[in-house]
Amino acid sequence: MKKRDKTLLTELCGALREANKPVRILSRLSWPAEIRQDFLSRKRKRLPKVGYTAFDSGPVLESIDQIRQKIPATLPHRDWLIRLSQTIKTSARLLAAAGTAEFLEHSSKLYGKPNDPVLDGASTALKLAGAFDQAIDRLCGMDLGSPENALLDTNTVARGLRKALKRMFGDKAPPVKLVDELSANALAGVRRVRIRRGAQFTDKDVQQLIQHEAGVHVATGLNGRAQPYLPVLASAHPGTTRTQEGLAVFSEFITGSIDLDRLRRLADRVIAIQMAIDGADFIQVFNYFRERDPNQEQAFESSRRVFRGGPISGGAPFTKDIVYLDGLIRVHNFLRSSVAEGRADCLQLLFCGKLDLRDIPMLCELSVHGMVCEPRFRPAWADDQRFLIAYLAYSGFLNTIDLGTVRDHYRQQLRDAPRVRFSSSREDS
Repeated sequence: MKKRDKTLLTELCGALREANKPVRILSRLSWPAEIRQDFLSRKRKRLPKVGYTAFDSGPVLESIDQIRQKIPATLPHRDWLIRLSQTIKTSARLLAAAGTAEFLEHSSKLYGKPNDPVLDGASTALKLAGAFDQAIDRLCGMDLGSPENALLDTNTVARGLRKALKRMFGDKAPPVKLVDELSANALAGVRRVRIRRGAQFTDKDVQQLIQHEAGVHVATGLNGRAQPYLPVLASAHPGTTRTQEGLAVFSEFITGSIDLDRLRRLADRVIAIQMAIDGADFIQVFNYFRERDPNQEQAFESSRRVFRGGPISGGAPFTKDIVYLDGLIRVHNFLRSSVAEGRADCLQLLFCGKLDLRDIPMLCELSVHGMVCEPRFRPAWADDQRFLIAYLAYSGFLNTIDLGTVRDHYRQQLRDAPRVRFSSSREDS
């Protein structure tokens, strides 16, 4: 790769990162606390009234057009830059369309829809959500051994997270702050980690925050900032969201930090988004979440995630929350396939910054030209490649087994077997 091409690629990456900075999707689509208070005080019978500050997409679109004019047809990885620029333009148009039916068009381009198939052409986030729901329903009422003191207050969670961040990132650890309004129970970035006051946390939630927010989102953010030749890898634009969230949920799985409550929440969000696409309004989706969780404030927050940016009457929701399951499928399959093909060398690239799985071949080539720095921060499970590769090799083989035939066999075997009930104690003989 010629030196002038490397220099130009770095300049264009920096320009795209700057162009993306005004496009702050989650903060611009946030709702003030009064909307929740008003909705709940009216006994949940009137649709919330939500307005959004007008976003002028013109300057962003103009900046992107100017950058694209500087991308020569012969520049290596030109297609990557064009794709990044298109993502930023679509993101700006999404914000400009907030509150209108057009919102769904841009949201689905950025994050997809529940029924979008992954690479096998058949699996979807909605199908996975349905499978999780069915499996969890079958386990309803079963004692899974949750400890008595599982519920934790936000101050306790914040203290635990501060210790974990300091251990993982040293003097680079971002501060942890408690805030009144947030689109999730917690959000993490390289500048700060925010926890919503009043949010409900369990013992498992703390480990999920450490593995999901710190181990992936903060780590990739810090590593992206340390990339001198590809500064856009520090930019968390929507083109990176599917891979980021998929990797973060995989991190919960591989560390044993996930539980059924977390799976239920992820599945319910996907199902609720499809409900809204099919025409369900805010109250109908709110009632769906209330059936799952009697906590009306949590049901409101879950519904808000679906309708932020879209019409409250339904038809055009914010589809971002499908990426947790959709991304999990894609990231896990990428990891398994890489190991099966003898390309475990690609695994650490996922932590070099904020990226899309489609960027991996390009990053492989740029690493050969000295333009990709090794990620400094990685979660423990990613550093332990002996375990990780062994697990992925085994997981990949399991995928070749016809599970339907296996399930039929054990269904017959267990059909007449009673449910297991152990005695409470056993006397010494």
